Amino acid sequence: MTTVDLLDPALVDDPYPLLATWRAAGPVLRATDGRWVATTHAAVSATLRHRALGRIWTDWQPAEQMEPFNTLHRNQLMENEPPEHTRMRRLLAGAFAKGHVERMRPRIETLADALLDELDPTGPVDVLAAYAEPMPVYVIADLLGVPREDHVRLRDWSQAIVHMYEQGVDEATREAAVRASADFADYVRGVVELRRAQPGEDLVSDLIAERDGGSGFSEEELVATVVLLLNAGHEASVNTFGNGLHALLRHPDQLARVTTGEVTPATALEELIRFDAPLQLFERTATAQVEIAGVTVAKGETVACLMGSANRDAAVFGADPATGADAFDVARNPNPHVGFGLGRHFCLGAPLARVELEITLRRLLERFPDIALAGAPPRRPTWVLRGLAALPVTVGPAGR
Repeated sequence: MTTVDLLDPALVDDPYPLLATWRAAGPVLRATDGRWVATTHAAVSATLRHRALGRIWTDWQPAEQMEPFNTLHRNQLMENEPPEHTRMRRLLAGAFAKGHVERMRPRIETLADALLDELDPTGPVDVLAAYAEPMPVYVIADLLGVPREDHVRLRDWSQAIVHMYEQGVDEATREAAVRASADFADYVRGVVELRRAQPGEDLVSDLIAERDGGSGFSEEELVATVVLLLNAGHEASVNTFGNGLHALLRHPDQLARVTTGEVTPATALEELIRFDAPLQLFERTATAQVEIAGVTVAKGETVACLMGSANRDAAVFGADPATGADAFDVARNPNPHVGFGLGRHFCLGAPLARVELEITLRRLLERFPDIALAGAPPRRPTWVLRGLAALPVTVGPAGR
């Protein structure tokens, strides 16, 4: 069996040739660190859907030096299995069901227009820094009912925490994540205290009020849930938009299909998510012995699902050079990518993410249909959370 190295530096710049080699070697391989690695769409899907393969949190050590980072993760939805996961997901779904996604739609439209008004049509502009990065933080801030002016702090805390999800993190990254966790948790406690005294039409107020069988979120779960919403909502949205827009601008023929109205932004968005996945690896741990693609995974062993590899599997997306798995086709339909996960841990924020990203893309292309790359964008030195450090573009004169 082929052994793969999840620290291979080739994964950062362009992981897809190496992922294709691994996928050809087998649906489930061993990593050099002992983990199992699911490479194909079928193996990744089976792993994500299997009830005996769950998210089992293990505290970072030494535990006393990793607080409150460990506590924030130990008490959040994404790192728990039933019955805790079932209870927390029901509570969060109940709060989201209060119409928050539709309430945010006109706010996102207004926010997109305001940010686009600030873009300089005369020269190169970093569309990530000026548009894509502030947008999701503003949206989540509005959703949670916290001041927009805090967006820089919220973004910085979020980035420091999610850097821990990479492979082989160093001590400086750990220390930054711990500091950010402490500051972020203190901030959220202040928001919760305010909303208990003064409830509003925001998600935090509804999370406080939500009850399931008479009980709601514990204090630690509430704080962890708010932190998770911002971390997931910010990082995934920025990287999806940046990677996707970069792909769109590198394929002018596909861009034209969207700007002329041949393909809707909503349809194109699914291909932006699939083609260059913002989340490349997501783990599951076996709570009992299971079999995935003919491989026996023992209880306690971990399977690393390679999401970007699954999204480039020719067995699902085809092998035709013009329309297959490695082609960028904005009209692809159906598009069964695994960008939002599958199974029990399917992203609960997917409806809001789709609304936000569709509006963000649509308004940009409506206002600036002549947008073009203004140079090679630098990439972040990470691959699990795959994204660009900047995306320089020229927007040209405003259109509609």
